[in-house]
Amino acid sequence: MLTKKQQELLLFIHERMKETGVPPSFDEMKDALELASKSGIHRLITALEERGFIRRLPNRARALEVLKLPEAMIPASPPRRGTFSPSVIEGSLGKPQPAPPAKPVEEIRSTSIPVMGRIAAGVPISAIQNNTHDISVPMEMIGHGEHYALEVKGDSMIDAGILDGDTVIIRNATTATPGDIIVALVDDEEATLKRFRRKGASIALEAANPAYETRIFGPDRVKIQGKLVGLIRRYH
Repeated sequence: MLTKKQQELLLFIHERMKETGVPPSFDEMKDALELASKSGIHRLITALEERGFIRRLPNRARALEVLKLPEAMIPASPPRRGTFSPSVIEGSLGKPQPAPPAKPVEEIRSTSIPVMGRIAAGVPISAIQNNTHDISVPMEMIGHGEHYALEVKGDSMIDAGILDGDTVIIRNATTATPGDIIVALVDDEEATLKRFRRKGASIALEAANPAYETRIFGPDRVKIQGKLVGLIRRYH
């Protein structure tokens, strides 16, 4: 049986991953549970991991995967995203768990979006390429607006749960709120995936890996190309 705080943290991580496709940071978890320090979060995560409810991805700091929920916390509907296809869509329960019968495949609405090449989560690489192929994603994952996908190259966003080889789902946007994970085009030639911040009149592109420094640019050097709304991870 989980304690109240353990249940609160597990549900917070699960709901955040359903909404954004990436787990919350330790600071966000601390604030959500109204704890005084992150050490309490570390203890709760360790307890959840020991009980088999979550898993810390190997060699990936703060990259979490929800494996199951207590029966009392499992929603009756709709079906989990992880049942949609052989891919694991982050924000689902990472491994198949016993659940009520899923809806027939024909009831799960999906749409195709273009994959526009690779995006750097590390040192910026070439700007976004042309459409290489399309992928099918659940309608509930993307919502309104135009979307595209990018294949992640690099490890600078691992603490946000974004790993090398993941496919990120991006909603077209030219503006962002501080804290959003965005596709940024620097000097019209380098595309990178980073967390958006403001430093006075300047724009800061913040990594989620202590091995990388935050890069700061004048506002005329950065164009926002979209915001992260989810990701797909394929296990082989």
